[in-house]
Amino acid sequence: MKAPPADLEWKTDGVPVSRQFDDPYFSLDNGLAETRHVFLAGNDLPARFRPGFRIAELGFGTGLNLLAALIAWQDSGTPGPLRYTGFEGYPMTAPDLDRALRRFPEAHAVAAPLLDAWSRGETRIQTPDLHADIVIGDARTTLPDWVGQADAWFLDGFAPARNPELWEADLMAQVARHTAPQGTCATYTAAGFVRRNLAEAGFTVTRTAGFGRKRHMTRAQMS
Repeated sequence: MKAPPADLEWKTDGVPVSRQFDDPYFSLDNGLAETRHVFLAGNDLPARFRPGFRIAELGFGTGLNLLAALIAWQDSGTPGPLRYTGFEGYPMTAPDLDRALRRFPEAHAVAAPLLDAWSRGETRIQTPDLHADIVIGDARTTLPDWVGQADAWFLDGFAPARNPELWEADLMAQVARHTAPQGTCATYTAAGFVRRNLAEAGFTVTRTAGFGRKRHMTRAQMS
């Protein structure tokens, strides 16, 4: 993994906070519940799951969103593996990943393949129910080179005010270019410039109720 490592501080309740961006990796209320509200329900999952379904994510972080999707995939009984590609600029170390996920026993219970690969310096995980690749590096460089298309996007960079480069118009255009017909994306933020950039990229954008302390979030579908 050739990239600057995540520079972390840990709150007393075990929540990791990025020093680079002065932002926590997940909701202080309940990170797993937030993931299910924003990224799963926000993309109409698991209802849309079908064999070969592909998720892509900007901001892999702790891997919590991937594991929440995997749990939903397993519970849905959809045959074959869930396909996932994540883009991460500042990867955590394996011990930090493990420490963060232990906060969520349900997610940690299915995390062994991810943690084992990560501890070996590998970013590809292949099991009977998951084919995942985590692309390390600046997404503005790595996403244009990706040859895949996602049925659903998790847009989970740090807050737009602190990490604007992961929400800029050119990158949202790349997200659109790598979205399957009628594909969707969801994010916890309802920042106006993010919604405008998604709309200009070709998505139909909707502001809906957010999770916890956030009044609104954003859902979008490729027109």
